[in-house]
Amino acid sequence: MWTNAKTIRAYVETLKRCQRCCMGTLWRGDTDRGKRQLCRVLSSTSKPKWRLLFFGTDHFAVESLKLLTSCRSTSEGIVETLEVVTLAGDVPVKRFAQENHLPLHSWPPDDVNGRFDVGVVVSFGCLLPERLIRKFPYGILNVHPSLLPRWRGPAPVFHTILHGDSVTGVSIIQIRPHRFDVGPILNQQLYQVPENCTADELGGTLATMGAHLLIKTLMSLSERMENQREQGQTGATFAPKIKTSMSWIVWEEQTCDQIDRLYRAVGSRIPLRTMWMGRTIKLLDFTGKCHVSLSDQRRNPIPGSVSFQKDSNTLAVCCKDGWVGFRSVLLKKRLTAADFYNGYLHRTQQKNTLCQMAEGQFFSKKGEIEVHQMRKNSKL
Repeated sequence: MWTNAKTIRAYVETLKRCQRCCMGTLWRGDTDRGKRQLCRVLSSTSKPKWRLLFFGTDHFAVESLKLLTSCRSTSEGIVETLEVVTLAGDVPVKRFAQENHLPLHSWPPDDVNGRFDVGVVVSFGCLLPERLIRKFPYGILNVHPSLLPRWRGPAPVFHTILHGDSVTGVSIIQIRPHRFDVGPILNQQLYQVPENCTADELGGTLATMGAHLLIKTLMSLSERMENQREQGQTGATFAPKIKTSMSWIVWEEQTCDQIDRLYRAVGSRIPLRTMWMGRTIKLLDFTGKCHVSLSDQRRNPIPGSVSFQKDSNTLAVCCKDGWVGFRSVLLKKRLTAADFYNGYLHRTQQKNTLCQMAEGQFFSKKGEIEVHQMRKNSKL
């Protein structure tokens, strides 16, 4: 099947022409026009026709499925047939497949023998057994949003932002049984992480990049397989799922930059959290590092100290190396910084020095336990 070296070189040159003529259109946002241009360029020379089975679930996976679908026909693109495996529930990949009349399989799929050349896995979340992988003559490819072996695991984009990586990218690997994200690398593309980028923004960019790198890899798959390289252990890191427990701020330990990265990594899905007077407060509308001038210059602010900034209507909170601001909070309901100050901070009765310190301060969970014990001891 299309192993002629001259033909393979023609595929690579075709992709280069495609990138020059339509990538600008894609990055400007006219993705449908860009995909049509991609398929027209791909059809300008002889190319492989793959019978594909796609495994995916979320919006990141949909980007690759969209591009494969655009290239699916007998006269255009590199996809001869395309069918989809997804999980139960109303997931984005299932909705896209139904809207575009793609045959759907439940997990695990049956009736696979002899029907497909290659599989494609994008953000699927289930280990594929060896007996299934062996049913695909060209194996199963995976589109992964990191430069493997860095950030193996289910949440590479979030950890890229959380740890302040300046460079990331996408990897196309072959699936290996028993473990996630350890297969040989067929293709990689680097990407410079923009300053102040959020996980959602980075994920959208890498989804588009990954879709195009997948097409490029499929165009020269035999050659890529011959030149594959195994992943080393040097630089390998794990990216576990994002959990609510990660959203708790530890004011005395985290810097302004660390809190900024935490917000950009998880803030759109899990609000940052702190404790105040024994209650959980969710911190919303992060404004970044801010300068605070205290009216009482003799006061030495400690991490967690809260200062209402009337001019900007923000709550400034002291952390390890400075102050960060939030425009609103969620207590019983959503409150602006002014509402929280007027309704809670300003009106709180300050009975003694300990309470004065505690009532104008946010705490980590650990800190709240310590203050509770101090209050208890003061009453003895």
